[in-house]
Amino acid sequence: MRIILVFVMLIALAPGTARAWSEPARGSATRSALMDAIRPHAEWMLGTPVEFVVHELRVAGPLAFASLWPQRPGGGQIDLRTTPAYYRNEIHPDDMDGIGMQALYYRSGQTWVAVHWAMGATDVWYAYEPICAVWRPVIPEACQGM
Repeated sequence: MRIILVFVMLIALAPGTARAWSEPARGSATRSALMDAIRPHAEWMLGTPVEFVVHELRVAGPLAFASLWPQRPGGGQIDLRTTPAYYRNEIHPDDMDGIGMQALYYRSGQTWVAVHWAMGATDVWYAYEPICAVWRPVIPEACQGM
């Protein structure tokens, strides 16, 4: 048993395995502020009210990344064909991969700003050198090799 414990500790402390980011706890002020920063974008596209299922939430200093699934309060699904963005001809559901959202944030003072975001992306849009130059600490997997 000790050998296994030592082995696990060595792996955990090995170079390259440490992550630069952390996930804000549920109910924390940081998590709430990040959701509040992306919510106006989601509501503009999808209508109100919107809440999020969080798939990934990463923070490293003044940078953050979120992978979210918007829904109506209580888990209600959102039909893209009944949304304000659809009626404005800003989205085309047949060309989207659902309503999943990703956002890259920057904290300015005490305020989180969703600087880049996408909804229904069909590729990893943030795997792009100019984005990786800034947000690599929170999206290292997407930035490998850049």
